Amino acid sequence: MDLSTYTLPELRRLQAKVESEIRRRSDVTRRNLIKRMQKMAADEGLSLDDLLEGGAVAATESKPVAKRGRRAAAKAAKPAPVIKYRNPANPEQGWSGRGRKPQWALDWIAQGKSLDELAA
Repeated sequence: MDLSTYTLPELRRLQAKVESEIRRRSDVTRRNLIKRMQKMAADEGLSLDDLLEGGAVAATESKPVAKRGRRAAAKAAKPAPVIKYRNPANPEQGWSGRGRKPQWALDWIAQGKSLDELAA
């Protein structure tokens, strides 16, 4: 593809189309990967949240999974969520400080504010 024949506005339109296609493909790939990972976790009697929050590790350390069964181990592995941070705009929304930060916490930090100000 010879880009030297394109005008600047044509190149900008092409750039926007390329960026849009990259975002679309990235989103599709991400969704498909999450579905595959959820299926793999479900096949083992776990949820994807169990794996991402380290719940499966706690179950294997306390008692062998084979003796209790995988589903029982997955349920027993989840620690009770302790809310450490609250959304000031919606106090019903909380975050334990584990796993990915929720969008409201990311927005708060992007404003240059400290996460400690959200402490529950």
